[in-house]
Amino acid sequence: MADLSDVAATDLFSELLRRLKCMPKSQKRLILVGPPGCGKGTQSPILKEQHCLCHLATGDMLRAAVAAQTPLGLMAKQTMEKGQLVSDDLVIGIIDEAIQKPSCKKGFILDGFPRTVAQAEKLDAMLSKQGVKVDKVLNFEIPDSVLEERITGRWVHPSSGRSYHTKFAPPKVPGRDDVTGEPLIQRKDDTAEVLKSRLDGFHKQTKPVIDYYTTKGVVVQLQAEKPPQEVTVAISKNL
Repeated sequence: MADLSDVAATDLFSELLRRLKCMPKSQKRLILVGPPGCGKGTQSPILKEQHCLCHLATGDMLRAAVAAQTPLGLMAKQTMEKGQLVSDDLVIGIIDEAIQKPSCKKGFILDGFPRTVAQAEKLDAMLSKQGVKVDKVLNFEIPDSVLEERITGRWVHPSSGRSYHTKFAPPKVPGRDDVTGEPLIQRKDDTAEVLKSRLDGFHKQTKPVIDYYTTKGVVVQLQAEKPPQEVTVAISKNL
């Protein structure tokens, strides 16, 4: 049993209240699919809070498993140190470990996985052994032209991380940080050329996964170019 003697009473009480609030919630296992800039990062925390879900991003899980030196984490570390890609089976194993945690008792949000039909099949097989399945796949559909406007207009203040957008959230002085007055920069990945390459790869890779889950009747098509509040409402109506 974990030693809770040094945990502040306020923290314990807050966690107890959170768990009590979550008790009547039904279980949900969700997959979020969408290109960079589609709004997944906005909707994910809302889903997590509203439905008491844990958020699983494969990159974060791999790093956490390596840091915790779990058996699977050590295997992943050896693979990455050789400059090799971590196998699908290893990623599935790390997801399996993660969803056993108390924070995932009510379900999870998978972001960035599965990326291929083979991964989707292995995920389904792992969940099937536990007597559960993916409940919904939220597909954030958005025209590439809208994404280009969203992403290529982004500028950041490198030392603080403050972000701006030339159209949606412009700085007070063009090209300058509001707080320090220092120059803003555009990330290398936020150019039209890089975005086109990423989107071409995303569409080619993702369509078969969406088709796979469509045959299972669990895909929810979201018009992700709409305002975030409207997307939130659309998601709620489909869960």
